[in-house]
Amino acid sequence: MPKVDLQAVPQTNATGYPDHLADVVQGRWYRRLSPAAGLTDFGASHVVLKPGAWSAQRHWHEQEDELLVILSGTAVLVDDDGRTPLVAGDVAAFPKNDGNGHCLINESDVDCVFLVVGKSVNGPCHYPDVDMHENGGGDKRRKTG
Repeated sequence: MPKVDLQAVPQTNATGYPDHLADVVQGRWYRRLSPAAGLTDFGASHVVLKPGAWSAQRHWHEQEDELLVILSGTAVLVDDDGRTPLVAGDVAAFPKNDGNGHCLINESDVDCVFLVVGKSVNGPCHYPDVDMHENGGGDKRRKTG
């Protein structure tokens, strides 16, 4: 059946971040929809940001385009251009290798829910605000090595 039962998809707030960088994303809960639906050409996740939570450390991908749609609630998009409020129905796109570090922050007192879609790739990821770089495949390390 094409309809995906969200409640049947495991939800987690796991992160590959080192402990000292993970605190801001502890209120980020996500469900990996693509594996649950048998999709292999792209990754899609249903994400809930609790009040005060960040979607990630600000980052950008060398090999992955990202697209997100706010389903409910509000968030602030933080990127190199500043802060942009997003509300239900808004769409944001992040072309691969554009060098524009981005993240969402839920500064409201209610959950923000969004869908994010991207290429299923574990390529290099840059984190401009913190001493971390990902070489791919979850291999996160300090920028200095």
